[in-house]
Amino acid sequence: MLVKDLETDDGHAFELARPLFLAAGDRISFDRAGLVVLRADGQRSSPAGSWSTRCGPGARRLQRDPRP
Repeated sequence: MLVKDLETDDGHAFELARPLFLAAGDRISFDRAGLVVLRADGQRSSPAGSWSTRCGPGARRLQRDPRP
């Protein structure tokens, strides 16, 4: 799966500096510095990016046009 940002349940998001490919078996976690990726083969990486605050979960998702 190709991702460009990851949103947490509490309305924050980690916006990656460049898209990241996550393969089956990869695990992600967050720490104060940002995103940590543990690859299925045991390699660990911390991709560049920055934290942002969203108004609420899904706030940046496209809103459906209410007009008929």
